[in-house]
Amino acid sequence: MTKQTELGGTFTFSNTSMTVKRMGYGAMQLAGPQVWGPPRDVNEAIAVLREAVESGVNHIDTSDYYGPHVTNQIIKRALHPYPKDLVIVSKVGAKRGADQSWNPALSRQDLIDAVHDNLRNLRLEQLHVVNLRVGRPEQPAKGSIAEPLTVLAELQRQGLIRHLGLSNVLPEQLAEGQKITEIVCVQNLYNVARRNDDGFIEDLEKQGIAYVPFFPLGGFTPLQSSKLDATAASLESTPMQVALAWLLQRSRNILLIPGTSSRSHLRENLKAASLRLPAHVVAELDSIGGETKRRAGVPGAASSAR
Repeated sequence: MTKQTELGGTFTFSNTSMTVKRMGYGAMQLAGPQVWGPPRDVNEAIAVLREAVESGVNHIDTSDYYGPHVTNQIIKRALHPYPKDLVIVSKVGAKRGADQSWNPALSRQDLIDAVHDNLRNLRLEQLHVVNLRVGRPEQPAKGSIAEPLTVLAELQRQGLIRHLGLSNVLPEQLAEGQKITEIVCVQNLYNVARRNDDGFIEDLEKQGIAYVPFFPLGGFTPLQSSKLDATAASLESTPMQVALAWLLQRSRNILLIPGTSSRSHLRENLKAASLRLPAHVVAELDSIGGETKRRAGVPGAASSAR
């Protein structure tokens, strides 16, 4: 049995009975190259999932459009019947083309089909959390989300979904969504270098809403990467471990979902939960994001992350 660790403490989703370890696992990389088709080694993929849960992970992020269908089928094969405390969070709002493209899928029928695909391939009667994915590939886009979210709220009332979240959204879209249904989590691109959501995270923390950043090493310039590499070397850690540790220290409502298809890489990621960054290191890392925000003209660029 793999030794369980604290994994960054716990977070309870607002107005729910769901409490998860803050270090979770993202299942996207369990599919084949370009998140398409089966993995090169299905047995290793199964072993990664089982070791993650044995290590204490009880929050898995997935979607039935990973593969498509492949990732959820592997989760079912590896973990069903599921541990009682395991929270599986899925996403809808996109689908894969035959050419491996990623395409919006926000029509009423697309969303209904996606929810039923997730239920079938995960072998669940009710999805724990479903995130509505909108916006452009890596960043939000202005516009109403009322129509697709209303469809998911109907499915929630039917008992097919327990809770709803949003992915790739702006603060005003969250506010719009909250008029339709309760939102328990937001999933956006955010990391040491990409800091546009600093104020959004603080507002979500006040509301008790989880913030789940994706691409912890995405969007770095060569200079920013070199600074992160140097910081990691000084701590005898990997850049990913430092980036994850910074996120855990950034705010109590941040939940992490680093993904991998390797058990050794999984162990490295989980170790980040026990890496405590000294104040001077946090300040150095904050300066990376501050540079990005100053170039973009983002208000509050001089303020440091907590």
